[in-house]
Amino acid sequence: MKAAFIHETGPAANIIHGELPTPKPTGAEVLVKTGAVALNPVDTYIRNGANYWELPKPFVIGCDLAGTVDAVGPDVTRFKVGDRVWCTNQGLMGRQGTFAEYCAVDECWLYPTPDDVADETAAACALVGVTAHLGLFREANLQAGESVFVHGGTGGVGSMVVQMAKAAGARVIATGGSDEKCARCEELGADAAVNYKTQDISEAIQAFSPGGVNVVWETLREPDFDALTSYLAERGRLILMAGRDARPEFPVGPFYVKGCSMHGLVMFKATPEELRACTDDMNHWMSEGKLQAQIGETFPLSEAAAAHRLQEENTLQKSGTLAGKIVLKP
Repeated sequence: MKAAFIHETGPAANIIHGELPTPKPTGAEVLVKTGAVALNPVDTYIRNGANYWELPKPFVIGCDLAGTVDAVGPDVTRFKVGDRVWCTNQGLMGRQGTFAEYCAVDECWLYPTPDDVADETAAACALVGVTAHLGLFREANLQAGESVFVHGGTGGVGSMVVQMAKAAGARVIATGGSDEKCARCEELGADAAVNYKTQDISEAIQAFSPGGVNVVWETLREPDFDALTSYLAERGRLILMAGRDARPEFPVGPFYVKGCSMHGLVMFKATPEELRACTDDMNHWMSEGKLQAQIGETFPLSEAAAAHRLQEENTLQKSGTLAGKIVLKP
C-alpha cells in the first residue's frame, strides 16, 4: 500500500511517500480503507521530534482518518466489513498513524460515520471536534444560555467551538484576523465577531456581555492572561489548549477574586469512553448540518510533505494563508 511515513523525525522533507506492507488486523483491530485524512498542527510537532513516547519505525504520520471497514480482527464486535467509520487519536501514545491507504485501528478508537456525512467532513472534524467538545462540556460544563468567547473563530478548533457552543444553546463572540474571517465566524453561528487587527476586543466583549463571558477559549500559544481575566465573568472558566513552552505572567489576584477556574486540555489523554461521548454528539450535529467541516486546502496523499510545510507556515510563521483544515486523499 502507499503511505506517507518517516524513518527519523525532522523537517517535512523527511516525509516519504512510498510502499509499506498492508497491515493485517489482529485482536480487536479493524482494517480501514482510507477515504480521507486530515492534518493537524500536532502532526507537524510529532514529525519534528516533539515526542513523549517512542514512535513505531517506520512511522506513518497523521492522527485523523475516515473510510470504510475492509477487514476485522477476530475480537471485533462493533463493526463489520463495509461499515463507514472515522477516528482520531492515532499516531499518538505510540500508536501508528493514519496517512496510508489502509490503517489497522483498535475498534475502541473508531466511530460510525453517518450515511449523509462525507469522509472529508468526518476527517476534518475529527481531532479538532473532540478537542472542542472535551473543553466545552467535560471541562467548562457549558450550559444553554451561557456566553463563550473564542480567539480565532475560523481556525480548526475555533470553528468547532463556535458551532458546538451554538448547538448547545450558548451565545458566542469570536475573533477573526480580517473582515472576511469575521463574516465567516458569523456564518458559522457566532452572535458577534471582532476583527482583532482593527477593533478593541475588550470593548466588544463589554458590549456583548457587560458582566463578562462565562467561558473563554484561548487558542493562542502565548496568552495574555491579564486580558483574558478581564473578559471573564464571575466564576468564569478559561480553557487552554496550546503553548506547551509558554511561560507568560499570570494575574493571580484578579483571577481568584472572581472565582474563576482554568482548564488545560490535551485531547490525546482522553479515554476511549470520554471520546465516544464526544463523537456521539458530533455525529448527530454533523448529520444535522450543525457541525460543518472547515476545509481550507485538499492535497493528494503523495503531497503530504507540502501539506506539512503549509501547516507549519501558518501555525509557526503565522503566514495567514490557510483558513480551515488541510485534508488529504489517497
